[in-house]
Amino acid sequence: MYDPKEPTEVQDKDLPPTGLELIIAERERQITKKGWTAEHDAEHTEGQLAMAAACYAFDAVAIPTIDAKRFIFDNWPWSRKWWKPTPDDTIRQLTKAGALIAAEIDRRQRAKK
Repeated sequence: MYDPKEPTEVQDKDLPPTGLELIIAERERQITKKGWTAEHDAEHTEGQLAMAAACYAFDAVAIPTIDAKRFIFDNWPWSRKWWKPTPDDTIRQLTKAGALIAAEIDRRQRAKK
């Protein structure tokens, strides 16, 4: 399994993990620790994974206002109990967004078969 704390062959060990490495590790965590498998993702056929990604990405860059929070909660596809922002760590927010986008791409590719 990929560990973002371990440098890859192309990564300098003095540099932090790349965005792609963080996203891969997060997607693996979602699958192995949370159980969000391909079968689970296949149930979300109305763009929910992409909308969740958009909410995390938006929250990472938006100025915190009532309108920004309204946008998120108007578009968050699931119960609020599943909204788990990390407002003090925007890289973490963007990592979650990237992993959710990867899950949505994979789901759509499998659905074409």
